[in-house]
Amino acid sequence: MTRLRACLGAAAAVTLAAAGTTALVSSNASGATSALSNRWYAAAPYLMPLDNDPPDPAAIMDATGLKAFQLAFVLAPNGGGCSPTWGGTAPVSSDTAVQSMISTIRAKGGDVSVSIGGYGGTKLGQACADATSTAAAYQQVITKYGLHAIDFDLEEPEYENSAAIKNEIGAAKVLQQNNPGLYVSVTTAGTADGTGWFGKQMLLEAKSQGFTPNNFSIMPFDGGFNGAASQTSALTNFNSILQSTFGWDQATAYAHEGFSGMNGRSDTGEYFTQADFQTVLDYATSHNMDRFTFWSLNRDRQCSPPDNGGRTSGTCSSVTQNSWDFAKYSVRFAGVTPPTTTPTPTPTPTPTTCKPAWSSTAVYTQGNEVSYNQHNWKAKWWTQNEVPGASEWGPWQDEGAC
Repeated sequence: MTRLRACLGAAAAVTLAAAGTTALVSSNASGATSALSNRWYAAAPYLMPLDNDPPDPAAIMDATGLKAFQLAFVLAPNGGGCSPTWGGTAPVSSDTAVQSMISTIRAKGGDVSVSIGGYGGTKLGQACADATSTAAAYQQVITKYGLHAIDFDLEEPEYENSAAIKNEIGAAKVLQQNNPGLYVSVTTAGTADGTGWFGKQMLLEAKSQGFTPNNFSIMPFDGGFNGAASQTSALTNFNSILQSTFGWDQATAYAHEGFSGMNGRSDTGEYFTQADFQTVLDYATSHNMDRFTFWSLNRDRQCSPPDNGGRTSGTCSSVTQNSWDFAKYSVRFAGVTPPTTTPTPTPTPTPTTCKPAWSSTAVYTQGNEVSYNQHNWKAKWWTQNEVPGASEWGPWQDEGAC
């Protein structure tokens, strides 16, 4: 694995023999200039740029000192095909909204990584014919945005499909080879034992292909976890899995290991507070781990009311906090001290008018809006009798209080 960081300027071009295309990573086209240090890409929290009430990254940068963001998620088109989209609906090729956000971040001295996959939706590894075509699709994203970093979020249901995982790992290897200095992280589900059977099969696939990313990260939440102690135990167990799979010693395994947490209330009702994040951060830094990130900045703000009625939200954490509290742990992992001054709080917006009440018997299609539990919700796709807010990954997008 290389840890070199290439500075790709306006004239940089990489010929992709395996992908059958040419990557033009251009500062003129993408706004990219030079890369940040690997530590910043390793510390980049996830941010959904088009969904879940996206926060202003410039405001987060000013308030916390954060420089890197993990933008999520690139998927195959909902209607089928092997071309990259944001969330299955917005083609990368014609995107201007995400490009504008990236330009804002870079203008302030920051940068982004892009995450592919995630929970739900159709992944390019499932839709594309082989690793070469999968890599070509992802290369479009790298070229469009002049990326120095990319994250493969391999989890349900894709990681249960061995052919899809073979495509994803093969694509990751092609991208790593043909984009010198590209920071590549691979993120998968966490269990008390480290990771489950499918996660272990993914590691074996990487071994068989001779692929070593900057790190393999687990997500120790939504699996019966209870605070930081259960998470650090899982990280210790995952370290043993990395050792046995790749033949690494303990220190080498930690140098290739990452943590991806969930701030506040998880999908299954677990709670992770600022104190839990500090404990895991201490573990990660003391063991020289390669990555510390979390899902997500869209959730890194307090709900109204603070406990949000005991539900998990995509737009707030459901724990008591100041805005961007959790982002500051990423800043510390990167080796930077967050600002000590407290920025002027953003005024709480006046709640909007509630949409018509949700009905369990009605059929809703993409774009339909309803109200439930004093929040407005928008349907992401066809749905009937699925309660808004029951799951962050369900068919309803939280549009805020009403």
